[in-house]
Amino acid sequence: MQLVFPLATIEVVMLTGVRIAAFLIIAPPFANRAIPGTVKAMLAGGLGLAVAPRAAKASAEAGLGVGQSIASGTATFLGDLLLQVLVGLALGFVVYLVFAAVQSAGAAIDMFGGFQLASAFDPMSMTNGAQWSRLYQLTAIVLLFASDAYQVVIGGLARSFDALPLGADLDLAALAHTLTTGLSQMFVAALQIAGPLIAVLFLADVGLGLLTRVAPALNAFALGFPLKILLTLVLGVTAYLALPSVVAALTDESVTAMLGVAR
Repeated sequence: MQLVFPLATIEVVMLTGVRIAAFLIIAPPFANRAIPGTVKAMLAGGLGLAVAPRAAKASAEAGLGVGQSIASGTATFLGDLLLQVLVGLALGFVVYLVFAAVQSAGAAIDMFGGFQLASAFDPMSMTNGAQWSRLYQLTAIVLLFASDAYQVVIGGLARSFDALPLGADLDLAALAHTLTTGLSQMFVAALQIAGPLIAVLFLADVGLGLLTRVAPALNAFALGFPLKILLTLVLGVTAYLALPSVVAALTDESVTAMLGVAR
């Protein structure tokens, strides 16, 4: 009994798996360090097998002749692998940039509310973060899994093989435009999430400053920390309750951004 594996099919599966693996390394929620690397590798291999027929069809319709790199030589095949790694990393970074708005909003609340003084090391993201930043980040990850939004992200990744078939060159101008747009949208989304609370905390600082000028003996700055913490806890719940709709909107934006890179 002999088993024959066409080299073209093996090459397509490898190229799709490499792009997906590079995407999973950066893109949330799969980039979380709580997910073992073995699970990411198995997920990339399984998705690569599932997407390979679609990727091969899209590449054939584009006339790119995918599946000939192995026959052409090792250097050509390695070049195609590196190109897919670059494409996967670019798509993953675009998704990460979109969802970074939630963490940025939490970091802004921590800074203006005084929680930044109690920042601690987060072993999941390997960064220092305060309470609201970590709360927003973990809540966004939970919502991505609970609402099946991660399936929408994976679906967008699968559609990227139609917009940018295997063997096609990455448009650096489109990538730069998408990254610039994504960066601006991240700041806008962060301000939309945390903006009202930041405005209240800023007005509280202004009021404490005026109170200090009027009655210096009251030591308003000693009252500032508990007052701002109370305002953050009371009003921060409102912004926190809006996270489900925010994550849903960011999921749609991430898929649009991925397809924008591929066009």
